[in-house]
Amino acid sequence: MTLVRWEPFRDLVGIQERLSRLLSESTGHASIDEAYGAWTPPVDIFEKGDHLVIRAEVPGVDKSDMDIRVENGVLQVHGVRKADPDIAEKTAYRRERAYGNFTRSFTLPTTMDASKVSAKYRDGVLEVTIPKVESAKPKKVHIEAA
Repeated sequence: MTLVRWEPFRDLVGIQERLSRLLSESTGHASIDEAYGAWTPPVDIFEKGDHLVIRAEVPGVDKSDMDIRVENGVLQVHGVRKADPDIAEKTAYRRERAYGNFTRSFTLPTTMDASKVSAKYRDGVLEVTIPKVESAKPKKVHIEAA
């Protein structure tokens, strides 16, 4: 026979989550984040050659509703996804997509040249590219014969 350690707090957390889900589904109200329109677009951050690339999924956001700034080594992406005016709250059976403002902030490494940031927006994906400073790029050293 195996002894199993009882952890009452873990059980309480599970019960609380189930109760919250049950109440939100039965009342038809959105969660606090959805009610106020807060949402966060997911991002991928990676190096591509001598550049740092940040890709954010922002479908349904118009290019003119986004703002990208670099200040004190921090890249900030702001935007707003507007709700579809054709869908009235009275006639909607379910609304799962989040609307409203979003902000993402990323501290840039000191090896990046913040003055040369560029951005592209295509098919609902925002791609921000930041090149490395020249001193941070790898250099090949020539070996001389002695």
